[in-house]
Amino acid sequence: MKQLSGLDAAFLSLETHNSTGHVGGLCVVDPSESPTVLDLAALTGLLSERVPLIPLLHQRLRYVPLGLDQPYWMDDENFDIEYHVREISLPAPGSDAQLTEQVSRLHARPLDRRRPLWEAYLISGLAEGRLAVYTKMHHAAIDGVSGAELMTILLDLTPEGRRVLPATTFPAEPKPSKRSMLARAAVSLASSPLQAARIAGDLGRSLPLVGSYVTPYVGAILGREHDDGAVIASAVGLAPKTPFNREITPHRRFAFRSVDLAEVKTVKNAFGMSVNDVVMAMSAGALRRWLIDHDALPAVPLVSMIPVSVRDEGSKSALGNKVSAMLASLPTHLDDPIARLTAVHRATKIAKAQQAAIPPGLIENVTDFAPPALVARAARVAFAMGLPHRIPPFNLVISNVPGPNVDVYLAGAKMVANYPLSVVMDGQGLNITVSSSGGRLHFGLLGCRELVPDIDDIAGHLVTELHTLLRGADQPNLAPVTPIRREEA
Repeated sequence: MKQLSGLDAAFLSLETHNSTGHVGGLCVVDPSESPTVLDLAALTGLLSERVPLIPLLHQRLRYVPLGLDQPYWMDDENFDIEYHVREISLPAPGSDAQLTEQVSRLHARPLDRRRPLWEAYLISGLAEGRLAVYTKMHHAAIDGVSGAELMTILLDLTPEGRRVLPATTFPAEPKPSKRSMLARAAVSLASSPLQAARIAGDLGRSLPLVGSYVTPYVGAILGREHDDGAVIASAVGLAPKTPFNREITPHRRFAFRSVDLAEVKTVKNAFGMSVNDVVMAMSAGALRRWLIDHDALPAVPLVSMIPVSVRDEGSKSALGNKVSAMLASLPTHLDDPIARLTAVHRATKIAKAQQAAIPPGLIENVTDFAPPALVARAARVAFAMGLPHRIPPFNLVISNVPGPNVDVYLAGAKMVANYPLSVVMDGQGLNITVSSSGGRLHFGLLGCRELVPDIDDIAGHLVTELHTLLRGADQPNLAPVTPIRREEA
């Protein structure tokens, strides 16, 4: 058995009557030059072959009685690969709109916690003879980086694939008794005072920074809100209200777009930025256009949450979650696209400096310390009171997950795009995640169906914003980016 970390288990608490805790990906492949036929039998065979290499794919959750400790992953004695691998077909003409509608419905359905927490769907009937494979796996099992590493096990570097040792029968682990699990929990609880002291020390060192994040929300609860129209120099302000920062429903909308990485790098090089700066500026411009269309543009910048991997060499190939987060101002209030790019660059530099001041593993240690029963109850109370959407800590998540920079193949078919799907919850009804592969950036946008019914418009605005920045990059006299002063960082 392998015990979930507190951070892994925290993602289980995300699931409510209107939200799910899994992440997913839509892999579009071109089978035209594949040496074999990619059908349900072929995909099932491939996954059957690779499952022994990834224990979590054949393990399910085992809970500790009374919620006194984190749950465990344990081999599913009734593991059935055919339950997890399924197929659907789009009717003609197999358009992108039909594909996103089907994926939206699949992604809205929660996973069955009585089984291993993943599913895969082969989707046929796409235009131009292409196929798609939609997969989803619970966030309790993977984060963005470990999900990308998982894909390296499922994908191949050649159409012919690779030799994998024959599948072996999973060792039947004896079921632990409730008494033995309670004994494990007692040992864990006995170490709580030492753990509390260590966490208190870490919190004390980072208290000034944590306080700068918490102060705006305490002020909002006490009714002391204030507006500031400039990009905050030292810390982000209170997240403004937007149409997608409300209570969500169980229904989803999904949209995707791809852009050339070379074009993004043209903008990056012209202005001395990073690829992530350009992605953030594209997102800011796209959201500004959408908010203007809905007469809902705030006078202050939005607040974006950016996941940050904290994996070290020891956890590089492990699944599970090793993430922290940073908050950065998203300058949707600025009209000029070049000014937005410059502001994004400065805001993310400040956010990185602040995030680096947080002791490594602090978030994981805090979540490990709290008993699951207490975390679950606190989550239920928070959702029941509507805190996530009444005072949202940020407006949306924008995540950038690196992918393979070479051609890869799924069961012999060449992958042409891999669009990520993430999580939305009360207060954050929109998510933008981008993955790179094959010389392109693939944007996956997920939103609450009722709050962002026209999410495809935002996806289209992303492309428009890149073209706008490209035109700016052709200007002969570019304004240099002002370096950040030491005191601002």
